[in-house]
Amino acid sequence: MKPLSPTDQLFLWLEKRQQPMHVGGLQLFSFPDDAPDDYVAQLADRLRQYTKVTPPFNQRLDYRFGQPVWVEDEHLDLEHHFRFEALPTPGRVRELLSFVSAEHSHLMDRERPLWEFHLIEGLGERQFAVYIKVHHALVDGVSAMRMVTQMLCQDTGERDMPPIWAMPPRPSREKDDSGPSLWRSVGHLLGESGKQLGTVPTVARELLRTINDARKDPAYSSIFHAPRSILNQKITGSRRFAAQSYCLSRIKGVCKAYGTTVNDVVMAMCATALRSYLMNQDALPEKPLIAMVPVSLRKDDSSGGNQVGVILASLHTDVTSPVTRLMQIHEDVKAAKDRYADMSAEEIINYTALTLAPAAFNLLTGMAPKWQTFNVVISNVPGPRETCYWNGATMDGMYPVSIAMDRLALNMTLTSYGDQVEFGLIGCRRTLPSLQRMLDYLEEALVELETAAGL
Repeated sequence: MKPLSPTDQLFLWLEKRQQPMHVGGLQLFSFPDDAPDDYVAQLADRLRQYTKVTPPFNQRLDYRFGQPVWVEDEHLDLEHHFRFEALPTPGRVRELLSFVSAEHSHLMDRERPLWEFHLIEGLGERQFAVYIKVHHALVDGVSAMRMVTQMLCQDTGERDMPPIWAMPPRPSREKDDSGPSLWRSVGHLLGESGKQLGTVPTVARELLRTINDARKDPAYSSIFHAPRSILNQKITGSRRFAAQSYCLSRIKGVCKAYGTTVNDVVMAMCATALRSYLMNQDALPEKPLIAMVPVSLRKDDSSGGNQVGVILASLHTDVTSPVTRLMQIHEDVKAAKDRYADMSAEEIINYTALTLAPAAFNLLTGMAPKWQTFNVVISNVPGPRETCYWNGATMDGMYPVSIAMDRLALNMTLTSYGDQVEFGLIGCRRTLPSLQRMLDYLEEALVELETAAGL
């Protein structure tokens, strides 16, 4: 029996029919060269043999003295969690994305462990897919990525590899805290880091400096008063998922031409795509949209330590020129990083918690609709750097499937995989019609930057 942390309980409390609180991932695979046509059916038969389910996938919700806890499910029905399914003909990517859109809309049964594993055949060109969804109370984005990566390997000849629910247990540890999030920051605000009183002077000084900057610079003040937008309406339970891969070398070419980072270019692509989408909906606000963005603060090649922060960044969607938009985003992100440069990890966490508090209050209660701190989340979860395989099948792509919420109808999450950047967009189907057009706008945004740079 393991009690849920306050942050994990928050994900349960937030969940309602129109607001499922699970995260997911879509992996696309190619058959091994020597595989028979019924390779996926044979793979399904092998996976059904893995009946010993390991933590956290054998845990279900229970309550002790009114408090939620995880307990081992002694009657786990694997057929409920592992599902072998086929796409309708003609089995294109369009049908696959429609399948994920529908499945991601469904709440999971809280009387069972909160996860599903879908093995999907019926794709053309000897491909198949895996769609996994897990409740956010059970895992976060970083730990979910690590679990999926643990299931894979770099050896094309390896077979008899277990699925994610049957991996050998890892050493006991709390959920990974290396990745930033709005809710983790709120957790710190509510008490986890409030005990570090030594951070108060620095946090207070930087917060006052931020407020003073906002008073002097109208563009900066918009960070604390994001414009009202169709992105920030109440949502329904129906989802639309859109995904696309981009070659990392294209993005790095733009980076080299303008002296920016990969994250800057990705943000500029998202900004331009949002501008195009909202203009076509006749819904582009006069003021620039604001994004909540996790950024790396690392200045060396080290791998240890927590050197990540959350910033609120203007997307400059009021600017016509895509190059000007990119350079302004670059300068804004650089300024935010410089603000964090002299702060410790705990000071950064506490500062982030305070600046995001109004956003959290609005998302949780809806009682402060005029204080829209940000309009959209743009998040980057690092993935494997090398080509990965699973039971001889080559993984061609991996796409994150995140969470849309009331007053936050669109989530733009991406991950890196090998020489690719994989975008996964999830949004409310009714609030944001024709969301799949965003993929065209992302491509157009990158082409505009390449053309302007003469690439």
